[in-house]
Amino acid sequence: MAEISDVFFVDGMRTPFGRAGEKGMYWNTRADDLAVKATIGLMERNPNVPKDRIDDVAIAATSQTGDQGLTLGRSVAILAGLPQTVPGFAIDRMCAGAMTSVTTMAGSIGVGMYDIALAGGVEHMGHHPIGGNADPNPRFVAERMVDPGALNMGVTAERIFDRFPHLTKERSDRFGMLSQHKAQAAYDAGKIQPDLVSVAIKDAEGSWGLATEDEGRRPQTTMEDLAALKTPFRPHGRVTAGTSSPLTDGATMSLLAGGGAVKELGLRPKMKLVSFAFAGVQPEIMGIGPIPSTEKALKKAGLTIDDIGLFELNEAFAIQVISLLDHFGIADDDPRVNQWGGAIALGHPLAASGVRLMIQLAAQFAERPDVRYGLTAMCVGLGQGGSVIWENPFYDGKKRK
Repeated sequence: MAEISDVFFVDGMRTPFGRAGEKGMYWNTRADDLAVKATIGLMERNPNVPKDRIDDVAIAATSQTGDQGLTLGRSVAILAGLPQTVPGFAIDRMCAGAMTSVTTMAGSIGVGMYDIALAGGVEHMGHHPIGGNADPNPRFVAERMVDPGALNMGVTAERIFDRFPHLTKERSDRFGMLSQHKAQAAYDAGKIQPDLVSVAIKDAEGSWGLATEDEGRRPQTTMEDLAALKTPFRPHGRVTAGTSSPLTDGATMSLLAGGGAVKELGLRPKMKLVSFAFAGVQPEIMGIGPIPSTEKALKKAGLTIDDIGLFELNEAFAIQVISLLDHFGIADDDPRVNQWGGAIALGHPLAASGVRLMIQLAAQFAERPDVRYGLTAMCVGLGQGGSVIWENPFYDGKKRK
């Protein structure tokens, strides 16, 4: 008889993230192979989990075509050497794809249908530019359901500035600069590297190499550099390449389990799921989506924003994160927020990013037994937000000195 179960994030790993395009390190690497590498790395790091005990594999991609098509969860499971008895499927919620993979699998574990599942995402934005294979229904614009600018993420970011004039370009630039500095400091301290799976790569001349680090970082970034950048989405605008996540290729994978499996297999989870929520907003200002989804998740958990000790917020655009922080009365440079930098520095391979947030939060939980709850949240194309609240299994209730 199935029983309601707690849901645990046992572990997560990812590939290094690469710059999209012909000059990026993954130009000659298939998207599904990136997901395979993340899956193999994760399973090798968790030898206590019998491969035949995995109940399902959910892998997200925004552009489900070409080397990102063919029911990724199933095809990657086979390619990664999982038994053919392990099923899998593909999922899409644009930027929140991997996050939705996790919450979908968590729901199945929570109601006792699954014991163990893999959940992740992949996006090769070099091979599959955002919206490249989509054919938006003309009714969206003809019937004024959605503003034409809603399909251009940079335009939606500019509109946050329009709505909240006190959120200035200077604040956005500073946030973007600090993301770069924090990411490099995290690399220098060896915080990011333990959860990366190295990937064999081939350049245009056919020479082989090894991808071991995120490719797009710019640690020397200054405020002067950012002030001089063009505003591609609007003349005299406020969104620049320095305050936007770059186009990125990469894959993430997580291992989830219910309480019974954790006990039976002697697993040591890194996080426990508390609540999750998704919400819809006007597509033309999609960046504010995580505000209502976070409010919903907090309400489900019986918590307030003051209970959250660590935040991993996806930096689709600096202004998008700042708008959430401003709403909840949190300073732009609050030390609880994106301690190790974010997508502006590390990259945002759309459907993969949600699990990157979780991987970083899990690693921070291990260092911070004084913190009980953490939040992973992100905005989503076409006007959505997603939020997941996690509990730290290492919480000891002692205040940090």
